[in-house]
Amino acid sequence: MCAIAGIYDLHHHTDIDAGLLRAMTDIQFHRGPDQGGVHLEPGIALGHRRLSIIDLSGGQQPLFNEDHSVAVVYNGEIYNYRELMRELQHYGHTFRTQCDTEVIVHAWEQWGERCVDHFRGMFAFGLWDRRQQSLFLARDRLGVKPLHYTVLDDGQLLFASELKALLTHDGLRRELDPLAVEEYFAYGYIPEPRTIFRQARKLEPGHTLLLRKGQPLAQPRRYWDIPFATQAPRSEAQASDELLQRLREAVRIRLVAEVPLGAFLSGGVDSSAVVAMMAQESTKPVNTCSISFGDPQFDETAYAQLVSDRYATRHHTQTVEQHDIDLVDQLAGLYDEPYADSSALPTYRVCQLARQRVTVALSGDGGDENLAGYRRYRWHLHEERWRTMLPLGLRKPLFGTLGRLYPKADWAPRPLRAKTTFEALARDTVSAYFHSVSIMSDAMRKALFSERLKRDLDGYHAADVLHRHARNCPSGHALSRVQYLDLKTYLPGDILTKVDRASMAHGLEVRVPLLDHTLVEWMSGLPPELKLRGTTGKYLFKRGLEPHLPKELLYRNKMGFSVPLADWFRGPLRSHLERSLASPVLADCGLFNLDQVQQLVAQHLSGRSDHSAPLWSLLMFESFLRQLPAAAPRNCARKAA
Repeated sequence: MCAIAGIYDLHHHTDIDAGLLRAMTDIQFHRGPDQGGVHLEPGIALGHRRLSIIDLSGGQQPLFNEDHSVAVVYNGEIYNYRELMRELQHYGHTFRTQCDTEVIVHAWEQWGERCVDHFRGMFAFGLWDRRQQSLFLARDRLGVKPLHYTVLDDGQLLFASELKALLTHDGLRRELDPLAVEEYFAYGYIPEPRTIFRQARKLEPGHTLLLRKGQPLAQPRRYWDIPFATQAPRSEAQASDELLQRLREAVRIRLVAEVPLGAFLSGGVDSSAVVAMMAQESTKPVNTCSISFGDPQFDETAYAQLVSDRYATRHHTQTVEQHDIDLVDQLAGLYDEPYADSSALPTYRVCQLARQRVTVALSGDGGDENLAGYRRYRWHLHEERWRTMLPLGLRKPLFGTLGRLYPKADWAPRPLRAKTTFEALARDTVSAYFHSVSIMSDAMRKALFSERLKRDLDGYHAADVLHRHARNCPSGHALSRVQYLDLKTYLPGDILTKVDRASMAHGLEVRVPLLDHTLVEWMSGLPPELKLRGTTGKYLFKRGLEPHLPKELLYRNKMGFSVPLADWFRGPLRSHLERSLASPVLADCGLFNLDQVQQLVAQHLSGRSDHSAPLWSLLMFESFLRQLPAAAPRNCARKAA
């Protein structure tokens, strides 16, 4: 696992600033503490930081083809590189290393832009072809590895693994994107392709970008999508067996490493399944790591211990304490832009714990999105049945009125929170799903935002992100559609971003078997009723895992990897919350109605409402603003206009 960086002059062949390239790689040192390398020639500069995993003595980057006309900097793992190496050798290509990186330059020579179709793994890379005077950027299909880029006013394109590397250039304007602010306070993260800055972008998962000297700036091209193609009929038993066989193979190919290897073990179904497959494929005990909480409502370590005992893993647990709020500023620095998933706290700690013993860890991320594990899917299908019974023209006024009149009851169980249900029934399918995943309602965001920010938004609504993806969804089934939306937004924007930054902060590589793209393609084609059966999510997966995991783990209520923020804010973190949200930083930026900020704080502290998610998002935004580089403008409202 590594960090990449590059500078490409789209119009000229002038020398690139070597000091700037060094700064871009040095600021990402944590991603690749083992080695560094750079390549400069007129008009192009490539930089790399390496965390050595395979071919420790070789594979230094930038890496070249035989005549040095093609160079690549790359972050990731291509698990089928040995097969590709043999295939490319058959075509006459000569290899000088046993590293997967070299496969990329020869695959480019052989297949050009379609080289990415042949790669099985997680990757982000920049490839320079001197003959064609072209720069080729690519990101893996599901967005496991990140790639940011910007085009400056002078025609230079910068790219890097992390946004902070782009900010080393004074030419990147620090203008906040008001649309990104709206999206952040709706989702808790900023979905691809937007970043918090107007001038910077993320390359979306499953996309490439080909740039040629002297030609107009091209648009990213999508090379892959989740197919949701219906499979041939088979029995449940056959489908269950095949699912486990495919997962086992996805785990097996991710066990190749020349460094110590382990796994995260949360006590949930997905990480437990990965550990079970690892243990059955390994000749040595698996190293496993868990995070615990003092609050039993959030603690899953007892279930993790069940799996550890069953497979005799070398298990290690660490407790996340309330004083971990000290990590807030550190996390804001890691993520480079506002990011409001509070589970980043335990994720950071479990990565820190794992790195003490291993260099590579396998995780269970992706199971909920692919196999319908989230409770919100069940509620969405329930509401969808009502939406199909009544046309929107009738539902909107009827349930809209009920939603406005019914009192808000955050404290009540979901079936009694009728206000939320009424509001969802008054919307179309995609808008209703947006309503269910938002960390702040439309009304709350409207009250929170300043008049200036609302003018800058000019009617833009964060739900447009989901509507854009919904138009491309290949399935008409209600469950498949919301799975598709999560795979396009929540998975890369929240889950994978969280794990990438937290793991790379400690020089730890995380591999994700459940996001093997061939497995994802196959799972997408399973009948929806094999994913969600009644109230049981991951139905087929759990059935197949019965011989491998305890039933009390498989069929318990889903807990999720979260922290007890609501109680923390009312307890020992109260003073930190009040101090931070009264900070002059929030006042100076001009983005917020400060009376509404203080009202949210007061309502939460009184116990009348649970505003922990909105308050955490404000806390992280304040920390982000406070840590903006010195070149950033102080009046961000003016710059957002």
